Amino acid sequence: MSIVLLVGNRVTRERILRAELDVREGDTLDLAELPARLEANRRRLFNLQLFHTVLVQASCQGNGELLLLFVVQERLYTFPVPIFSIADRNFRSWLDRPDRWRRLDYGLHLVRNNFRGRNEQLTANLQLGFNPKYEVFYEAPGLGRTRRVGVGGGFSFSQSRSVDFRTFDDRLQAYRPADAYAIQRLYASGGLRLRHTVQFLTALDASYHREQILDSVNFDNANYFLSRTAREFLDFSLVSTLNQRNTFAYPLTGQYAQGLLAHRVFLNPDLPALTTLRLVYNHYFSLGHRFYYAFGLKGQARLTQALAYADARALGNDDALVRGYDAYVVDGRHYGLVQQGLSYRLFNASEIHLAGIKNSKINTIPLVAYLNLFADAGYVVAPGAPFGNQLPNHLLRSAGLGLHLVTYYDRVFTLEYTLNGLGQAGYFFRSAFPI
Repeated sequence: MSIVLLVGNRVTRERILRAELDVREGDTLDLAELPARLEANRRRLFNLQLFHTVLVQASCQGNGELLLLFVVQERLYTFPVPIFSIADRNFRSWLDRPDRWRRLDYGLHLVRNNFRGRNEQLTANLQLGFNPKYEVFYEAPGLGRTRRVGVGGGFSFSQSRSVDFRTFDDRLQAYRPADAYAIQRLYASGGLRLRHTVQFLTALDASYHREQILDSVNFDNANYFLSRTAREFLDFSLVSTLNQRNTFAYPLTGQYAQGLLAHRVFLNPDLPALTTLRLVYNHYFSLGHRFYYAFGLKGQARLTQALAYADARALGNDDALVRGYDAYVVDGRHYGLVQQGLSYRLFNASEIHLAGIKNSKINTIPLVAYLNLFADAGYVVAPGAPFGNQLPNHLLRSAGLGLHLVTYYDRVFTLEYTLNGLGQAGYFFRSAFPI
């Protein structure tokens, strides 16, 4: 018979944590399987991303009972973060802009993680500057005793003084009016979250969108909204995610799979519906002796009678990028992307203690460094690609060497040197694990 105790969860409600565990009070456990089972449950709690550390210990009591002790160290959950950022896809594309110093956003990004101690998230954005934006979002991944059904929703209104209205020479070209916003966007969304298991989740969402551009944008590129200056549509999406990675920030073992099916219905007359299918699969291997290998596949298909320029993004953004082509965008209906990397752990400092700071939530900084050798390849299918763009319907490839740092609050920073298929080389900085 087992007894389960949780220690250290001052904010997090105990029933939220017990719902993640597959061991219950009174369970009879096989001692041969106990170490692996306890480690799996420790990772489940750690991957909630609510704690700095999660420790587990098992001990036999005199009466024959097995005591399972889970000790957690909670993070800070409220983050008022000042916004001061560039108004472009990445740092390299921002540097290419002649008006780069005007393309800055500022404001306040407020996140409350573990809201009410129930692993809910409340997010608000007040952004001014080049792209004013006002947003609020709420996510409750699981409600009730079993934590199997949750909800999510939000509202966003944004404006921009510039809009990338076409792609020429595989680069975005911007239009900026003198005294008006080039584009405005508004949307509201809501949906259900279904937790089949701790590692298998499904999200069902519906959202309303309204977008408007200036007449000048439509004049310069009539395909931007298919000869319209405004459009309204409803999006319906189904996303299923299987997440069996050992950690979410910088996974070393396990696998990750996600499938998305989305259908867009336009409220404007004569605009054809748009269906999108996207598949992602990543696998992570430990090779021993501090070596790790990661392999990722991503593909997307769009089905419609006519695809607007605004919906034609394929490769060239943070979600789908052949590394080394950061300065370019590749538009099209469909794409495929293959990424792989071989990592070697240089060191694991575990915890760097900051003298003079008594708060245990912020006085230790974890730091792990990896040397990474990688190669990417991608292809975009773009029937009738506009004249002047060379990258659609051509194989994109790159290889490079990177230094990856994993640190505070699951932050990952990478510095990479990459050579692409065009013979161009350069250094690139990123703030996320690329696979």
